[in-house]
Amino acid sequence: CMNTLGTLDRPTSGSYHLDGVDVFSLNQEELSEIRNQKIGFVFQGFNLISRTSALENVELPMIYKGIPEEERHRRAKEALEIVGLKNRETHMPNQMSGGQQQRVCVARVLATSPKIILLDEPTSALDPISAGKVEDTLYGLKEKYTMLIVTRSMQQASRISDRTGFFLDGNLVEYGETHEMFMNPKQKETEDYITGKFG
Repeated sequence: CMNTLGTLDRPTSGSYHLDGVDVFSLNQEELSEIRNQKIGFVFQGFNLISRTSALENVELPMIYKGIPEEERHRRAKEALEIVGLKNRETHMPNQMSGGQQQRVCVARVLATSPKIILLDEPTSALDPISAGKVEDTLYGLKEKYTMLIVTRSMQQASRISDRTGFFLDGNLVEYGETHEMFMNPKQKETEDYITGKFG
């Protein structure tokens, strides 16, 4: 699902429209352009370059986009401030906690102004305190950015997501408004997972 939305895989059926464009009617070069210009990825691993500072890590994708130095420097500083790391601009990855490194990854995406941000288990590698800080950051972004989060954490889904889809063995079991789903799940599998029974 995440690879399909990220235009890395083509679907076997259905369609996917982004900004009014039927994404999978495009050729590989056009898909690459969509990926680079409109989609932001945040992965489980931090994927930071170890020998560059937080600010430089955030600037890197903008270099590939050809954004002028002064502009990308400004946008990188603004993004780090948004995720609460204004005072960590010069820190190297090994000088930051896991949660701080993941927030640098979020800032790196924000600086490119994507139409949609795809997050794959963004807190799974973090301790509870660091995970909570990353969740706080994502919660603060939800009104401004379109985000799709893949997570096994029911707490995370209930807190951040407006709408939730519950998958089991690769199949969509239930989809709807998050609050309604958690308060009144329509499928037994969903109820079992929410309550910890796991069917």
